[in-house]
Amino acid sequence: MAKKNLKIEAGNDRRTFIKKAGAATLFSVATLNTGFANTFLPRNKVLKVGLVGCGGRGTGAAVQALRADPDTVLHAMADAFEDRLLSSLELLKKAHGQRADVKKNKQFIGFDAYQKLIDSGVDVVLLATPPGFRPAHLTAAIDAGKHVFYEKPVAVDGPGIRKVLEAAKKAKEKNLSIVSGLCFRYDLQKQALYGKVLNGDIGDVRAISSTRYGGELWYKERQPDWTDMQYKMRNWYYYNWLGGDFIVEMFVHSMDMISWAMGERMPLSASGVGGRQWRTDKKYGNIYDHFAVEMDYGDGLKGNVFTRQLTGGSSRNSVEVTGSEGNAFYEGNRHEIWGKNTWKYEGEKNDMYQSEHDAFFSSIRKGDATNDGERAAHSTLMAIMGRDVAYTGQVITWEEAMNSTVSLGPENSEYSWDLKFEGPGIAIPGPAKVV
Repeated sequence: MAKKNLKIEAGNDRRTFIKKAGAATLFSVATLNTGFANTFLPRNKVLKVGLVGCGGRGTGAAVQALRADPDTVLHAMADAFEDRLLSSLELLKKAHGQRADVKKNKQFIGFDAYQKLIDSGVDVVLLATPPGFRPAHLTAAIDAGKHVFYEKPVAVDGPGIRKVLEAAKKAKEKNLSIVSGLCFRYDLQKQALYGKVLNGDIGDVRAISSTRYGGELWYKERQPDWTDMQYKMRNWYYYNWLGGDFIVEMFVHSMDMISWAMGERMPLSASGVGGRQWRTDKKYGNIYDHFAVEMDYGDGLKGNVFTRQLTGGSSRNSVEVTGSEGNAFYEGNRHEIWGKNTWKYEGEKNDMYQSEHDAFFSSIRKGDATNDGERAAHSTLMAIMGRDVAYTGQVITWEEAMNSTVSLGPENSEYSWDLKFEGPGIAIPGPAKVV
């Protein structure tokens, strides 16, 4: 970790550092659309896929996994709620027919369902539960020797990040492919844009900023027969011990693009503000509705991020990189550079969600494992830092965030529907302590 935070002295050619650091990122996604020729795993060897977490994103991931390789079958499914599993199964059968005909004895329900699925004979595991469960589920899958697609973010606190890093290390030792849901890395437009940034087309990076403004999301009204734990699990997004707060759950994509443009260089420290102006109702749990964070990379280089969620406001999702010889800008389908090397992307567009699964299954077939565990953990930790500086009102260093011993979830990992866990209260900057 220390090497990530070494200050690059003036005149030490920051552009060369960034260009070299970013090369691995661009190479790692170069497997898109490569097919399955010259693979080490027999082309007709059927891969058994297991889905853990059967919500909308999990269902989508299963559809994409089966599309990525015709010699795959959905072998098992797991979810805390039976109704979510069954509704997902119905959709998957419509999309893939008999390849998604999961037998009753391979449908696992409850908090231990993930382990039963892992033990059911699957080759590949898709993890799409609330992020608070991700480190434990990823660790169990890697320990069992499974290839894993795991959704973002990869954890909700420092202890979870360290578990993911350890699992990623084990995956490398076992030559297992693990790919996160940080799907913008697989978007052809952004590969081209950030490739030019890493190549020095805008000169030395002087500043970087990202903005993501959006509206309200879903909410599930409490039903008379739900326990408190069932209610919170149905509305996991609004509890930071389950979802991480929205700067972690959603804005992690933007943090990942910042990291990408910076050649995977991590900030030395961060400071910022945030709060609840719109989400004042108790139904919104303990998360904020806005954040503004400054990340300090040293040498005067700063990254600034802004995000909010409320009804009635404007929408925006953008990243801008300011360089000594121009600016690189992304918003929507607009990907361009202005300055010395003016450029605008006018090439092919792709479905990045599908492309990441294409690359994932191609790597499995080839026996050439891909592993984005460290990168995904670092991007998630950037988002956690952003949340925690706003929660506390303090400056937090990268080392403090990485070494934090504060776990947001229950100390006892024995989850049940009768579990009584209030979780952290709504953070008040100043008194709040999270590192």
